[in-house]
Amino acid sequence: MSKFGTEFCDNFVIAEFKDDAWGEPVMGPLEPLSLHPASHVFHYASTCFEGFKAYRWPDGNPHLFRLRDHVERMRRSAASLRLPVPDADMLAGMVVDLVDREQGSIPEPPSSLYLRPTLIGTLPNIGAAASPSTEALLYVLASPVGDYFAGGVRPLKLLVEDQRSRSTETLGSTKTGGNYAAALGPTLDAKEEFGVDQVLFCPNGDVQETGAANFMLISDSEVITKPLDTSFLHGMTRASILTLAEGLGYRVNERDFTVEELLGWVGDYEAALSGTAACLTPVGTLVYHGKELSVREGDNVAKLRDALQSIQYGRSEDVHGWLTAV
Repeated sequence: MSKFGTEFCDNFVIAEFKDDAWGEPVMGPLEPLSLHPASHVFHYASTCFEGFKAYRWPDGNPHLFRLRDHVERMRRSAASLRLPVPDADMLAGMVVDLVDREQGSIPEPPSSLYLRPTLIGTLPNIGAAASPSTEALLYVLASPVGDYFAGGVRPLKLLVEDQRSRSTETLGSTKTGGNYAAALGPTLDAKEEFGVDQVLFCPNGDVQETGAANFMLISDSEVITKPLDTSFLHGMTRASILTLAEGLGYRVNERDFTVEELLGWVGDYEAALSGTAACLTPVGTLVYHGKELSVREGDNVAKLRDALQSIQYGRSEDVHGWLTAV
């Protein structure tokens, strides 16, 4: 399979917002967009997106994971950027219709079909730095994907960055491209200098998240992760893992914690990154002030990842109502 996110299905679905109303979504062949060079998105970053997956079950039928939750998060992202907010049923219907059209493109587990709804401001106005885009395009891409990290699931190495933030305090929970752009430079610098996979951003010593995933610590009896606020993304995989952990008897402890506390716990806790692309991936090494610290190895990350994937792949009952059949 091609590198994650570089292979696309033949069709996509698109809807336009103009004159204060959404037009009917249109399904058609995937093709380049024609946009005015003055479009708001190019100059003022008026864009947000979502990322989630459809899984092929043993009976061949596709199921979407937490579709409605992703739709609602995208609506919140759009509202925070003052973009036209998509109707929930319209957006969900666009996704379902595309998955139904592309059923034959959904690979067998552990691969899946990655869905990427995207919303961009298209108002042609380069004088609108302090004004929202009153025109927009909403479209949904589909991409057959395998493992996000090259080489499959393996323990990752993270640089602990105890000064800089990944995002702003108000936009951290918005899934917008600007947040990923802000994390790109520090992450590439860290990869070159320290050979790490990601940067764990801990502004002023407050442990938050990496450039593309939430962070958690897991012992034999407890899961620790930062409580939700506007400074970081409210991950659906994070929420799912916490729910499953509680059901498996772990104590879920959503609390703020410092870099100093983190470094003191890595001998007793496993560490992991959670996200739609990464699922739940173990962290094996932390780099802090040039020194490498080994993180405890264990079975808890794999146990929780397997519990989640068993639901997604249809091997376990979905008692939480997370799946949408197509």
